Amino acid sequence: MSAQRMTRGYFSVSSRARGLLQAVTFIMLALPLAGCGTGSLWDKFTAKDDTFVEEPADKIYNEGLYLMNEKKDMKAATKKFEEVDRQHPYSDWARKSLLMSAYASYQGGDYDGCIGAATRYVTLHPGSPDAAYAQYLIAASHYDQIPDISRDQARTEKAIAALEEVVRKYPTSEYATSAKAKIEGARDQLAGKEMNVGRYYAQKRDYTAAINRYKTVVTQYQTTRHVEEALFRLTEAYMAIGIVGEAQTAAAVLGHNFPDSRWYKDAYNLVKSGGLEPSENQGSWISRTFKKMGLG
Repeated sequence: MSAQRMTRGYFSVSSRARGLLQAVTFIMLALPLAGCGTGSLWDKFTAKDDTFVEEPADKIYNEGLYLMNEKKDMKAATKKFEEVDRQHPYSDWARKSLLMSAYASYQGGDYDGCIGAATRYVTLHPGSPDAAYAQYLIAASHYDQIPDISRDQARTEKAIAALEEVVRKYPTSEYATSAKAKIEGARDQLAGKEMNVGRYYAQKRDYTAAINRYKTVVTQYQTTRHVEEALFRLTEAYMAIGIVGEAQTAAAVLGHNFPDSRWYKDAYNLVKSGGLEPSENQGSWISRTFKKMGLG
């Protein structure tokens, strides 16, 4: 063999050896670095394949009940109930767990979670005896988020709509009675908001804007506790702008419907201070409104 061929072969073998050595070195360096990221490559190579083991539905369900009732851990309980639905989606346990998931979320203050689970329950099981309760949980979740009267009342309106849905769909259920009571509470909140804004305008001496707010209370929220003050404020505002006939009517209607009210005493004294008496004008919108409601 010539020296030239021997030299050519030597360099060829050496080149391959160096390439192999570099590759091995790179892998060895990469192994410890991989542990700093998503995990050691060695661990990935040696990891065992964990096979999922399905648990009995009743076992998971009862674990959820234990966490909810004994441990008062609503978040963990909810996860257990959701696990029943994941492992046994078409079982009766899944149906029960879906409702309990809504209940546990409600008790834990996770109103969005409750609304989501309860809405799914009503959608999947509309004919279930517990559908009324699921619908009530939706409404109660909205109701419990009603803000104070200084803030926007969009949530209050949403709560009323959800509560009315309970009454409409399940009028004979035990939840309809509770829903009606909550509706009145929510309506009282909306009336309070109107009164709050009306008083603000009155302080600014914008009596026309104030009257419009008080009028909303009188025409839409007669059954709330705010209607007495609304009638007094109408007396006050109408006297301020010189429309004494409406002021007299507001005072007279207030006295006729709420004779023992402190607001009537204030309205009476205000009208008297102007040399007038409470006197109802049957053609007034105030008089017509109360007669239409059977209150006048």
